[in-house]
Amino acid sequence: MKILQRYFAVSIAQAVAVVLLAFLGLLGFMDLTGELPLVGKNGYAMQHALLYVVVMVPQHVYEVMPVAALIGTIYIMAQFASSSEFTIMRASGMSTRMAAWMLFKIGIGLVIVTFIFGELIAPRTAPLAERLHLTGRGTTVSSEFRSGLWTKDIVKSDGLKGTVQGSRFFNVREVMPDGRLVGVKLYEFDNSFRLRTLTAAKAGSYQGNNVWRLEDVTENHFTNPALLKEEATVKNNFAQETSAIATQRYATKDLVSEITPKILSVAASDPEQMSANELAVYTRHLQENRQQTERFKIAFWKKLIDPLAIFVLMALALPFGYLHVRAGGVSLKIFIGIMIGVSFLLVNTLFSHIGVLSTLPAFVTAVMPSLIFLALAIAALYWVERH
Repeated sequence: MKILQRYFAVSIAQAVAVVLLAFLGLLGFMDLTGELPLVGKNGYAMQHALLYVVVMVPQHVYEVMPVAALIGTIYIMAQFASSSEFTIMRASGMSTRMAAWMLFKIGIGLVIVTFIFGELIAPRTAPLAERLHLTGRGTTVSSEFRSGLWTKDIVKSDGLKGTVQGSRFFNVREVMPDGRLVGVKLYEFDNSFRLRTLTAAKAGSYQGNNVWRLEDVTENHFTNPALLKEEATVKNNFAQETSAIATQRYATKDLVSEITPKILSVAASDPEQMSANELAVYTRHLQENRQQTERFKIAFWKKLIDPLAIFVLMALALPFGYLHVRAGGVSLKIFIGIMIGVSFLLVNTLFSHIGVLSTLPAFVTAVMPSLIFLALAIAALYWVERH
């Protein structure tokens, strides 16, 4: 049985590698085609476009590995069926359960490779690809608002610790590719949601340990003493509210905030290109600031569950070993495998959108496509064994 396991593993690994290289070549060609119009602009040369294609490879490996595993396994199982090898294996005592167990052990290696690319490599190469892309366009990290990038954190009495004293809205007009901030505005509110400080800075740079160094700072403090007393009443009019505004200016000033360059980059990034750890940190940040988290929760669970879909798709490939040549040639079975893989990607994307729009738990949204295709795999295995 060890020899048979090795034979399965080598055959499937070779087939999956070939299919994966074909997908990567196709996606790389599409990436290069998309970058060619930028070549020659803003110092963006052909080598930059080629580098962009290279650094996008880890992300593409993570995305297409489940489908490559499906098509590669279907090809090998169809080959076994056409040459009657699978029939001989079954006659020698190999049951469906034993075949499924061998595929499962092969799938473990593919899942580990997918996790490595998705969690360790792709999250580090994606920012480089984004910077290269922005260089070609001559732009900075942008957001969907004309006023720039917005995020929110909590103001505490001792920087990152102590009692909560209010909230702070963090507005940045531009985030440069190197992480430097341009056009910073900070709106600090107390626990009663009254504006207490408005800070404007020409630029800012991250110093580490949650410290931002702001440059050319103008700070306005709204410090009406009457409003700070518990007995203050609603009789205070607008003139009283703005009667005491203190303005201070600094060449530089350090700001302690839970907002980091990573959080800012996440706020402007596609959740699909982030690691599970980054998604967990940012989701916690959003929860603490009472912001919508569903999109990031779904992306987090998909990061954990999607690689495991390799097991499901390989199980869907197993029934093809039971089909005789008269049920269709190898090319037809590969075509069916491609259709199954495309269907899985479409259903997976569909449930992601449904999860954002509905009240379904994020975990259910992420795991449902795999459960649907697992049910199809079990039904297919049951049918081929009965017939």
